[in-house]
This record gives sequence, structure tokens and C-alpha cells, in this order.
Amino acid sequence: MNKQIVILPGDGIGKEIMDAAVRVLQAIAENFNHQFTFSEHLIGGAAIDGEQSPLPETTIHACKKADAVLLGAVGGEKWDALPGDKRPEKGLLGIRKELGLFANLRPIKAFTPLLHASPLKEEIVAGSNILIVRELTGGLYFGEPKKRIPEENAVVDTLYYTRTEIEQIVDKAFQTARTRKKRVTSVDKANVLESSRMWREVVEEKSKQYPDIAVDHLLVDAAAMKLITNPKQFDVIVTENMFGDILSDEASVLTGSLGMLPSASVRTDGVGLYEPVHGSAPDIAGKGIANPLGMILSASSMLRQSFGMEQEADEIEYAVETTLEQGYHTPDLSIKNGTVVGTKQMTEIILGNLATNDASQCICNSYA
Repeated sequence: MNKQIVILPGDGIGKEIMDAAVRVLQAIAENFNHQFTFSEHLIGGAAIDGEQSPLPETTIHACKKADAVLLGAVGGEKWDALPGDKRPEKGLLGIRKELGLFANLRPIKAFTPLLHASPLKEEIVAGSNILIVRELTGGLYFGEPKKRIPEENAVVDTLYYTRTEIEQIVDKAFQTARTRKKRVTSVDKANVLESSRMWREVVEEKSKQYPDIAVDHLLVDAAAMKLITNPKQFDVIVTENMFGDILSDEASVLTGSLGMLPSASVRTDGVGLYEPVHGSAPDIAGKGIANPLGMILSASSMLRQSFGMEQEADEIEYAVETTLEQGYHTPDLSIKNGTVVGTKQMTEIILGNLATNDASQCICNSYA
């Protein structure tokens, strides 16, 4: 199978972790007789420096022709003084919009060797395996008008959703739940927001089309509390853009490190953009200590979500699990009696485990 993959290393540690993911994908291609063709383009701060735009037209064009896109990270203090519409983050928001990537999938899985590193008690975290399905192209982040009103010393942000936008993300959540434990929790603020009241109406309507899926509703403040007090009660969580952004970052503490979390942004035809949840970490860029696991697991998610390569994705996920169980970790992680390694050494160990592992032992769909 021949696939065209655009890689957008971006800023900070982006290039280091992207190099790791590409090496893992090249090993998978060789092992399974695939052909992956990579083309690299600019986004974020690197694109501002090189092309005077956080999202150059050449990058948009390449991404629209690709079968999938891998992104490292964008942003950094170097560009903090720029106006909002010129900052690196606009590149990320823009490419999601340009590609019509309406659904963001963030899996939150507790790895046994890392349980002690979570600020929560191990017995609370153990066994947690959550998928947060976040609407990605509507809501407060994209609503207009969005402006300051100097004469009134006031600001306006607009929360805007169409019923169609809500329906497609809710459908995605129900469809994904069918590959997991068949349980969806819809999170809103229906006691205050009109947008949330329509959201809840849509979920109720859609639930009739998925009678095999159990559905419940939670207000966002209650959901935030229960994510910390009883995360095992959740399977698939579906919510709007801003709530999803906040809750998925909150849930990251279950893993003990943001460096472990992959992310997929997809549309209905399978094309997607895949990136780790962590930021660009400019303070450690170039030091060779960045954690590549979130990026590697994002590449695994790409194989599963966009290419339908279930076994290949299982191989990568099992190699990552095996590496952690062997006690190897980068400085941002903590494993009892473990061995601290750098980015390149961690990648080499994963490649070694890819060559020798038995993915049949992997818990499939951990990152579906």
C-alpha cells in the first residue's frame, strides 16, 4: 500500500519527535511491505520565519493532496509578541479548518509502569481508558464576531454552532463507541447555554439511531470533577470545542505526563491530522531529551484511523508498552527503578521491540 504523508515538524522539539515517528513508520513499511512517501512543509513559528505566515499556501496545498498529515508542535516565546492572527497557533487552527477536520479524538490511557507518577492515587487511575471526542471547527474558537470594543471597554466572543456541526460530531462519537465499550457520555452546560441545550437535543435524537449504545449526560463542571474522582466510569466522552480542549488536558494527568498523549483530528473520508497533545517545549529543544512517545502513538493512530492498518498500529502500541514495561523512559516520565534515556535511544529501543514483539498480546483499539 502506497500512502502520501505530509510531515509538519513545526517548532521547538517538533523536528526531534517527528524524526522518531518517521523512523518507526519506515520500519513498519518495511515489515509489512508498504510504501510511505513523506514530504516536509512549514507551519507555525518556523513558517512565520521562513514564509511570513503561520500557514503558507504551499503547506495547505500539500496537505490537501496527502492521505494523512503528521504534525509535531507549534509555538514558543519567540513569537509571543505577535498579534493574535499572526501567531503560530493560527497555523494549527487554520489547517484544521482548511482540511475540514471536524472531530478531534484524544485517547487517555493509564500505563501500568507510570501509574505512580500520576498525582491521583493509583487505585483511582488503574484501568482508565477514555476517548474524548471533541468538536473541532465550531464554537467559541471560530465564532464571529470576535473583537474588542474600545469605546465600551468591552470584548465580544461568539459561540456559534449549526445543528449539522453537532450532528456529525455526535455521529462520530456513537460510531467510535461501537468499537469500544458501547457507552457515550455527552458533556454540555445545558443549564446555562442555549448552544448546549441544542447539543443535548441532538444527542437525544441521535441516540435513537444507536440503540446498542448507552448514553448519559453530564454538565461540564460535574464531568471535570468525575474525571478526577472516578475516571474508570468513562468510555467515550463527546463534547463541544472549548469544553473538549479543557477536559482533555485535565484528563492528561491520569497518564502522569502530557508526553504520552496522541491526538487525531479527522473527517468523514478518513483523512486526518495527527499530533501529540504536548506543546513545543522550546526550553528543551535540541537537548535530545524530548519524549517521542506521544508523536509515535499519533503515528500509530494515523495507521489505524486513516489507513485501516489495525495490525500495524497494534505493533507500534505494543512496542511502546513493552519499552515502558522494560523500564525505559525519558526525563519527563517516572518509572520505579527505571532507566532514563534520550529521544534517540528511546526510539532505538522501540525499533528493537518492533522487530521482536508479539502484537497479539496488545490491547487492541487502545488508541482507536
